[in-house]
Amino acid sequence: MPTLVVLDLVGIFVFAISGGLVAVRKDLDVFGVLLLAGTTGLGGGFLRDLLIDAAPPAALADWRYLVVPAVAGLLTFGYHPTLGRMERTVNVFDAFGLALFCAAGALKALDHGLGPVPAALLGMTTAIGGGILRDLLAGRVPVVFRGELYATPALAGAFVVVVGVELDLSRELVSVVGATVCLTWRLLALWRGWQAPRPPGMASV
Repeated sequence: MPTLVVLDLVGIFVFAISGGLVAVRKDLDVFGVLLLAGTTGLGGGFLRDLLIDAAPPAALADWRYLVVPAVAGLLTFGYHPTLGRMERTVNVFDAFGLALFCAAGALKALDHGLGPVPAALLGMTTAIGGGILRDLLAGRVPVVFRGELYATPALAGAFVVVVGVELDLSRELVSVVGATVCLTWRLLALWRGWQAPRPPGMASV
């Protein structure tokens, strides 16, 4: 199976679990859990494919892209108590999805002829798109707008992938390294409470 497809499907699975867990925490029914899981898992990739004119989007052209988030949503709905403490679990799965999608998005953008900078930006967009849609549907302010280091790790991971491909390194290697950079940065930010800069004097407003 091609590297890009593997990254996409694994990213969809873990992102869908994060969306399903948010739905469970919001006390939604099974349809709500499946909808939020599917939107979270497929949203970023769908947006990526539309922006690079990859028609039809992978989510509509390959049955696996629809089955994977459905399975993840059903597993989350049925077994969410075993996933442990909700907030930590959601954040960890979300971090893995962020890492996988920033690499997959950058690779697909390069495959469609985009230059290094646009490809890195599209990798970031792929990574954060599903999470933004998830939070909006769940009635939450998206994580990317709450001061958390979210988009920046995704951009860094995508940039590593782009540079590695430009240097003719193995796609598998640069995907792993780029995703690891993103994942490590995101998890450290969660652990240490790192925040993106805010406008001076606005913290108390």
